[in-house]
Amino acid sequence: MSKRDFYDVLGINRDASEDDIKKAYRKLAMKYHPDRNPDSKEAEEKFKEVKEAYEILSDSQKRSAYDQFGHAGVDPQAGGGGGGAGFGGFGDFADIFSDIFGGGRGGAGGGGRSNVYRGADLRYNLDISLEEAARGCEKQIRIPSHEDCDVCHGTGAKPGTQPKTCSTCGGHGQVRMSQGFFSIQQTCPTCHGTGKQISDPCTSCHGAGQKKTNKTLNVKIPAGVDEGDRIRLSGEGEPGQNGGPSGDLYVVTHIKQHAVFQRDGMDLHCEMPISFATAALGGEVEIPTLDGMAKVKIAAETQSGRVYRLRGKGVKAVRGTDYGDLHCHVVVETPVKLTERQRELLREFEAISQGDVAMHNPRSKSFMDKLRDFFE
Repeated sequence: MSKRDFYDVLGINRDASEDDIKKAYRKLAMKYHPDRNPDSKEAEEKFKEVKEAYEILSDSQKRSAYDQFGHAGVDPQAGGGGGGAGFGGFGDFADIFSDIFGGGRGGAGGGGRSNVYRGADLRYNLDISLEEAARGCEKQIRIPSHEDCDVCHGTGAKPGTQPKTCSTCGGHGQVRMSQGFFSIQQTCPTCHGTGKQISDPCTSCHGAGQKKTNKTLNVKIPAGVDEGDRIRLSGEGEPGQNGGPSGDLYVVTHIKQHAVFQRDGMDLHCEMPISFATAALGGEVEIPTLDGMAKVKIAAETQSGRVYRLRGKGVKAVRGTDYGDLHCHVVVETPVKLTERQRELLREFEAISQGDVAMHNPRSKSFMDKLRDFFE
């Protein structure tokens, strides 16, 4: 596929000035940059196209060659006069991306500012009960934090003194190293990007300007949260550098194992033990729910494994007003520690039942028929 005209790519006229070219590139680079469009192949290709167009049109020699010969004039494979696309104007790229992502211009004689960095995001694992997750709650958590030193008030310098402008980078926080047509901008090794040097550091914070501490936060847990859900507390992460914004704190919920219920999304499941007599004759049993006790009518001749559903007795949706259901799984309990009278009655019952197995024990009859067919 043939390449688009570089002027059309940037959306500018052929007589556009250098400032017009830079402005157009800055706007499109911010729009299509991969960091702002994760997992978008289309944005990635657009960004490459815009970057290539800027590399050519921002260089006066390459632009002249392009205006005369088109793409062939700047294609190194074609032997044209352009050559080396991708390296020209490297310093301008650093300037533009510092505008986009918060860094400053560095280097001797540059009119920039210190690097500004956003603080890192933090994660806090919070254990809550099933009841707290279902109803919502408010929790207090303690997390490590930083605060300005109360001795130097955040300057890092000993009281009565002030930080001085870094002599290596001139206060820009970055230095630029050039070798041939390569130009690399990096954080100043002397001031580590702050643009300041502290000759007499504060004895309390040792020049850091901050002290480690702990802070207590109130976290509101919405009703319906599930295992692994994240609650974002904006600006409660690590502090930024050189005046940059703080990161965020993500509280990740973990639901403790419950003694009665197992959760499956909005639904709850539990075992419901019933006696042998209740299973055979039917009856009514009480079972716990998150809202208190509820009664369940057991049909006669109920077998183990049957599930009774109580609508709306599950967990509320974290977004919306719907509720899940409670599923009660029947478990017929075999009696233990029988008295002699109970044994006698059970033997009599068994003897009567054996008179017509197909009627009284259909599962047993079906199982025996399958075994007979298998061995035959």
